[in-house]
Amino acid sequence: MLQLLSEHACFGGVQRFYQHDARAIGLPMRFSVFIPAQAMDARLPALFYLAGLTCTEETFMIKGGAQRVAAELGLILIAPDTSPRGANLPGDSEAWDFGVGAGFYLDATQAPWAKHYRMESYVHELRELLAAELPLDPARIGIFGHSMGGHGALTLALKRPDVFRSVSAFAPIAAPARCPWGRKAFSGYLGSDEDVWQQHDASALMSGLRTPYPQGILIDQGLDDKFLAEQLYPEAFEAACAQAGQPLTLRRHAGYDHGYYFIATFMEDHLRFHARNLAGS
Repeated sequence: MLQLLSEHACFGGVQRFYQHDARAIGLPMRFSVFIPAQAMDARLPALFYLAGLTCTEETFMIKGGAQRVAAELGLILIAPDTSPRGANLPGDSEAWDFGVGAGFYLDATQAPWAKHYRMESYVHELRELLAAELPLDPARIGIFGHSMGGHGALTLALKRPDVFRSVSAFAPIAAPARCPWGRKAFSGYLGSDEDVWQQHDASALMSGLRTPYPQGILIDQGLDDKFLAEQLYPEAFEAACAQAGQPLTLRRHAGYDHGYYFIATFMEDHLRFHARNLAGS
């Protein structure tokens, strides 16, 4: 059962914050939803946004600047929390050490994380729940995200292009099996077998596919991002897309960093990209 925590009029629609008991997680989870006015008359396309390290279900809705354009385009926006809360595990806090303790949008297999850290399953649980509870069209769902959430958006989409019809990302962790953040999280959540890690690495997943998104993938990356060289590896995903015949628009922007001023600058482009891809039945 969904518990409505708050509701706010927003650009002719409504911004809501919910909590529910998540089956996949085994704990209460929070998420936010923006529903535009067009939902009064029709089932609308929906777009999941996966946020990055240290964020919550509020971050995107407050800082992303997405609701105005979503209201124009008739897009429902959904933003889950990034991680389980209240699991009381080592490193499980609101000031994660850029690794274990942040959800990384995968299902952990190693103790003590395996019991609650099942964010990949949770995103699908939430998708199915909201398809039943909200006026969204389950055949028109897209996904995008930032940083750790960009990693999650790419990997979840590449595993289920039948579910997520459109995908984009801002400064994603594009090859987590190679970078310090990803290697720390993967070793904690998945163990030491690096072959298993490849199942959660967007660049590795793409290299085994053939044009999963013929309409294209959009990625924006700031060139003043302090994490670019050591953590993000967009060039690895770019090379994997070329190998897979996957159309990719990877835009590199001088002067932009890793934060929400960067995200807000290019948010409209991403929403319009998804609206085009999700148009029709």
